[in-house]
Amino acid sequence: MCRFSLIALLIGLAGPIWAQTAPSPNEVAAYEGLFRAAYKGDVAGIERLVAEGADVDARDSKGRTPVHVAAFASQDEALRALAEAGANMNALEHRAYDVVTIAAVADDPELMSLAIELGNDPGLITSPYLGTGLIAAAHLGHAEVVRRLIDAGAPLDHINNLHWTAVIEAVVLGDGGPDHQAVLDALLSAGANRSLADRDGVTALQHAEARGFKEMAERLRREN
Repeated sequence: MCRFSLIALLIGLAGPIWAQTAPSPNEVAAYEGLFRAAYKGDVAGIERLVAEGADVDARDSKGRTPVHVAAFASQDEALRALAEAGANMNALEHRAYDVVTIAAVADDPELMSLAIELGNDPGLITSPYLGTGLIAAAHLGHAEVVRRLIDAGAPLDHINNLHWTAVIEAVVLGDGGPDHQAVLDALLSAGANRSLADRDGVTALQHAEARGFKEMAERLRREN
């Protein structure tokens, strides 16, 4: 196996270890108060509980606050209600994920845009990989999420602790298909640096050529 494929394989195997952890059915069943209201999208319940003094930034056993729970459940209006009640929109749960990155991974652009509107920093450093929502979305081929993060001002060339950028991840962890091609085009069109290399000195173009991603390699060779 070539070095390029081995890198992707190792990260693919490591991914589940450090993946986001949505509330399990048992956790959901045990939720009370704001956690239950957030999961159910019960805006009236959130407003009532907040008026009674509930802590909008309380943590469950996995470090999730109610905003994380609302995000995992894709409850847009619950998220808005919590933010309006003063919840910390930049809170990180125990694996260091914020709402933007949760929504980016779930390919939920509407929720993600709402989180940014409500104060979640689109460039927050998240995950055990010290990445960003943009890198996560690029990795997964979520092109609309990538476009919205770019429009929101997310940093294009952030380098995570694997020494990869969004451009490199779109190639190394992508499949070379239309979705990842669209991600790469969005990043390069926005001005992302295609010449940055990983810690072995390998550029995105070299990774694309090694993996046989002809369309991505061609796009990386173009000036704009």
